[in-house]
Amino acid sequence: MAADLGELLVPYMPTIRVPRTGDRVYKSECVFSFDSPESEGGLYVCMNTFLGFGREHVERHYRKTGQSVYMHLKRHVKEKATGAAAGAVPRRRNGKVFLDLELNRDFNGEDYEYEDEAKLVIFPDHFEIPLPNIEELPALVTIACDAVLNAPSAYKKQELESWEEEIQVSRHARSLRQLDNGVRIRPSGWKCQKCEMRENLWLNLTDGAVLCGKWFFDGSGGNGHALDHFKETKYPLAVKMETITPDGADVYSFEEEEAVLDPHISEHLSHFGIDMLQMQKKTENGHHTDNNSRPRVSEWEVIQESGMKLKAVFGSGYTGVKNLGNSCYLGTVIQVLFSIPDFQRMYVGNLQRIFDYSPLDPSQDFATQMAKLGHGLLSGLYSKPPMKSELIEQHQQKGVSPRMLKALVSRGHPEFSSNRQQDAHEFLQHMVNLVERNSAGSENPSDVFRFLVEERVQCCQTRRVRYTQRVDYCIQLPAPIEAATNREELVAYETKRREAEENMQAPPDPVTARIPFTACLQAFTEPENVPDFWSSALQAKSAGVKTSRFSSFPEYLVLQIKKFTFGVDWVPKKLDLAIDVPDFLDLSRLRATGLQTSEEELPDLLPPIVLPEDTRDNSMGSIDSPEIDEAAVMQLAEMGFPLEACRKAVYYTGNMGPEMAFNWIIAHMEEPDFAEPLTLPSEALMDPGPSTSESPMGGTPPGNSPPEESISILTSMGFPRAHSIQALKATNNNLERALDWIFIHPEQQEEESDVLSDGADTQPNDNAFSNGNNTHSDSTLSPDRGASGPRVKDGPGRYELFAFISHMGASTMSGHYVCHIKKEGRWVIYNDHKVCLSERPPKDLGYIYFYHRLSSS
Repeated sequence: MAADLGELLVPYMPTIRVPRTGDRVYKSECVFSFDSPESEGGLYVCMNTFLGFGREHVERHYRKTGQSVYMHLKRHVKEKATGAAAGAVPRRRNGKVFLDLELNRDFNGEDYEYEDEAKLVIFPDHFEIPLPNIEELPALVTIACDAVLNAPSAYKKQELESWEEEIQVSRHARSLRQLDNGVRIRPSGWKCQKCEMRENLWLNLTDGAVLCGKWFFDGSGGNGHALDHFKETKYPLAVKMETITPDGADVYSFEEEEAVLDPHISEHLSHFGIDMLQMQKKTENGHHTDNNSRPRVSEWEVIQESGMKLKAVFGSGYTGVKNLGNSCYLGTVIQVLFSIPDFQRMYVGNLQRIFDYSPLDPSQDFATQMAKLGHGLLSGLYSKPPMKSELIEQHQQKGVSPRMLKALVSRGHPEFSSNRQQDAHEFLQHMVNLVERNSAGSENPSDVFRFLVEERVQCCQTRRVRYTQRVDYCIQLPAPIEAATNREELVAYETKRREAEENMQAPPDPVTARIPFTACLQAFTEPENVPDFWSSALQAKSAGVKTSRFSSFPEYLVLQIKKFTFGVDWVPKKLDLAIDVPDFLDLSRLRATGLQTSEEELPDLLPPIVLPEDTRDNSMGSIDSPEIDEAAVMQLAEMGFPLEACRKAVYYTGNMGPEMAFNWIIAHMEEPDFAEPLTLPSEALMDPGPSTSESPMGGTPPGNSPPEESISILTSMGFPRAHSIQALKATNNNLERALDWIFIHPEQQEEESDVLSDGADTQPNDNAFSNGNNTHSDSTLSPDRGASGPRVKDGPGRYELFAFISHMGASTMSGHYVCHIKKEGRWVIYNDHKVCLSERPPKDLGYIYFYHRLSSS
């Protein structure tokens, strides 16, 4: 028999590998589904790639790769024998429970026993060889099988690497030099010292410089000034401002090029006047809360609907998400995303196509893991009711584990790769960013969130105006405490609180501020001052005010309530407030109107640029050494694009930042010389461009065509080619000014609409919100108007609430998240793996609200 087995395995020996250091053995869950060794069909582990496959998916892997040898793992779960044998040691096939897996929590360990079984299976004939079979198998096969059985599960390895081992103590932490320069950081109102960025700010722990981080695809991030500062000073450590909490902060080492731990972070922050000495503790259910948790008890009970006998629901769309330990922020966002038809259609509707065309390692493919999780949530396979009616009360909902998706989407991210609680809103932005990045050239479900915002800036001295537009995905509503309907009660509480503090007494019971939603909306629409406004009419700095309106309304509107602020002690805290958020919302009155006949535009002039003396002296230097923003190049390269392509993208977009360069990459990535080294067109470099005297209008002479790269960038945004060329000629080929010119001159774009459609459907959009004054209607921004256009799904501004995410705790970096989603006319609460019908959905205590657009009928 031994000779027979040896001869049988000889043709497959070259494909059988022994796991090496660094190899991950996926022996606890299928890469395409949530099948495991406990599933009816068990799990098949490829003896070459060590990927795990359920019975339904192993054939696909065999057909795609030709790999024939798999290890089949099966865990049998049985009820213990009653009577005298009830207390006996569980029976263990093969002498032990040898699979390195967590015990299924659905089965009480005192009432059930586990038996593990392993065997080799050879495809396509499904020939089985029971294990262990040391005497009959070749030595290499025996060693490989033993190594697979004894290897730690890929999930445990990933958790150790992602949440513990990857983030090491910085070698600079203990000996960090901090300058005694008198810098003190105030608890709010920060902005980058080199630009106007007010988010993604990093505090250098050596000199206290507050600078912006790198740019992200969704428009968030910064201009990379924190990295530039390190290159100039070599000061290695920086902390992200928004992450500073009483139990830590996110620290990055520029010199070590990774997220790090700083055991002395409290001391380092106190050097700049930041106090973070309050401690936090963990509650029994694994969620973080603060020591002074008594004021938050009511909030926890109300949001989770504690004390009510909630009815569990099962089936398609009613599957929970297991909490991996402070991963509820991920679970709630994923539940909401997969309640939206566009996400369902993209990932679940295309499931077979995504799986069939997945790469050789599906665990590292975003579309595959989204399809896997979406199918798990929507199929109903993992949300089945109990078989016996008398066990309904005791039946535990299983839910699906998001481990594989979390490991993928958080890789390299200093915050989401940790095992700490995170901000659900930031994670939503992160997911939209990933969906955008992985949907190039295909359907993009995040289009449903995208809309255009019109910003109107007025010079207070001359009363002249400028209109610009930007893309956004979420509306952040302020919560004006001064508008609370119970102000007298709040004032009385504050008086009692101060008296108790002075007299060293227990604080009074907190009072929740009740703020009308209309007040939040009013605060959002009110004019705001523009800091450091430069008036082109005065050619000098002046006072300016800005108002924002909707140029288009998204199909799904996301509202975030700005509940969080920083106290005077620099500790982030959540405002205790309730807002009467409506079920139905009409924002039609906030539709942008564009330039009015009574208004006069500010001149289309840019602020003067003061160049350093050496830059002016070398402005006509060698054409062989073009200036390229290397920081922008590296940001693009980190996204996975070839380095030379990134250099070309930054160069051809005139160093205007990663966002413009990214658009160039998307427009040119299919070209055969995409990754070839940068070659400079000598004529273009030698030509300094037309002077004002040569072109009276300040643009490009009619005979000269703008650079093709600039035209491609604008057309990739969905603008007609002829209109793009006209805009570039009118602005001396300045991309940023050309974009403004296009928005200011929509009439030329409308004249070119026939060229843009080029055979596309020219029927009017029935859902388009008709507005004669709207300069950017759905007819010019519809996804049907261009394959690579801005894809803004405009329509009426009337909405209905269908979901909201709520937060419990004192900070977004601690506490717990749950979400409520309206399905089949009923509100359902999703609390980790538990899914129940909601009795009293706490709409007034939400943090992020999701509305879907109502039809125009």
